[in-house]
Amino acid sequence: MTKALVTGCAGFIGSHLTQRLLSEGVTVIGVDGFLDNYDVAAKLRNLGEIGNHPAFTFHSAMLQAQRWKDWLDGVDVVYHLAALPGVRNSWGKAFADYVNHNVLATQMLLEACLQQPKPPTVVVSSSSSVYGTMQGTFTDETAPLRPVSPYGVTKEAMEQICQVYVKAYGLRVTMLRYFTVYGPRQRPDMAFHRFIRQLLKGEQVVVYGNGQQSRDFTYVSDAVEANLLAARHALPGEIFNVGGDREIKLLDVLAIMGSLLNVTPKIVFQQGPAGDSLRTCADIQLARTRLGYRPKVTLEEGLRLQLADMRAQAKG
Repeated sequence: MTKALVTGCAGFIGSHLTQRLLSEGVTVIGVDGFLDNYDVAAKLRNLGEIGNHPAFTFHSAMLQAQRWKDWLDGVDVVYHLAALPGVRNSWGKAFADYVNHNVLATQMLLEACLQQPKPPTVVVSSSSSVYGTMQGTFTDETAPLRPVSPYGVTKEAMEQICQVYVKAYGLRVTMLRYFTVYGPRQRPDMAFHRFIRQLLKGEQVVVYGNGQQSRDFTYVSDAVEANLLAARHALPGEIFNVGGDREIKLLDVLAIMGSLLNVTPKIVFQQGPAGDSLRTCADIQLARTRLGYRPKVTLEEGLRLQLADMRAQAKG
């Protein structure tokens, strides 16, 4: 691979992926539309972390602008991370925006890839939200898709439109279902970012629900590694779970954070939002076997790194 397109390159995972590709000598075209779902200043900081690398060309635009000649010329791999994320805000009138950015924009991208003289490989970022609340043991990729939020519905629809292009045209598309990615630059609306910010300020920590929700948390560098492995080894239409080192309850995560900060979190419980999954837990055996994916960063180490990054940001 010599040239890649990263959509959503100024976002949390996208900025880390872009840096990794540039460090490996890949020429990167980055596209980001700066959706205002959270403070655009954070995305600008992410771009600043990428820096003025000579092999990086940035385009500030929505995918709906369809400037494919600028974005896809000579591209070997497309890493499609651009999306409107978040479960809590996907209800009501906002659902139309989620459909636009998560489903329609993806279809436009796939159609454009198909029109290239040599269609690129496409690695699409999906979500564990397609499963809904998981039951029993760890969930593998054959589990029923039962999303419990409009956001999850759009991610399932996005996967389906990808499969249509695989089956009809043989387009080389693979999908990655992330399980709650965290680490430096995490979106400020996500739980870990909120918890750490509140703890650093000595504030009460607001937990939605009873704190017994369990999650499989994935450190951002492991998510990036999964993208690179999928581009190299995945077959068209394959779907992979991308998870972390273990399943853990939110209250236990807060205990780890408190230990790292040498404080006892003062927790306030609030009613959980509609569409919040009670349990997400990844079976990553398929990714391990097919791609060689193995999460390398433990939750304790990942939290320490995110904490250090947020402390540095707070100091300005």
